[in-house]
Amino acid sequence: MIADQTARTGRTTPGVTGGRAAVADWIGTAARVGLAVVWGWAGFAKIGDPEAAAQAVRAYRLLPEALVKPFGYGLPFLEMALALLLLVGLGTRIAAGISALLLLVYIGSIASVWARGISIDCGCFGGGGAVSASKTAYLQEILRDLGFLVVAGWLLWRPRSRLSLDGLLAAP
Repeated sequence: MIADQTARTGRTTPGVTGGRAAVADWIGTAARVGLAVVWGWAGFAKIGDPEAAAQAVRAYRLLPEALVKPFGYGLPFLEMALALLLLVGLGTRIAAGISALLLLVYIGSIASVWARGISIDCGCFGGGGAVSASKTAYLQEILRDLGFLVVAGWLLWRPRSRLSLDGLLAAP
């Protein structure tokens, strides 16, 4: 199996041999596609209503008003671009790195409004804005994003996966 892998790609994965390499490749594929679905869902939910996306950004009270619309209008396009890159497996490590940074920003932003006692819907998958305190779900949102961060971390550590353009472009 390792000889097959080396012949096919010209490289081996350090510390991963034989069948474990194949399993790790398929885990990478699932991680890549799973994260692509998350970004696609988030971006698609916001892209049709950029004003609502800007309102969600505004609700965090972290950016000056001059930056609210550029961030609110641009974020869905970034999420959709990440979804596309991850789905086809092109620039996987870069897309995973940007994903990880974006997730850290999201986690920090949610923790910030929670610590400041601001009651909002995160707007992560559309909507967003002020809500009653009983409607907040900060802990669940942070835990969910930490889970996505683990997935992005896997792809940063091991971007190789099956059915990817990265794999096709690396083939001799």
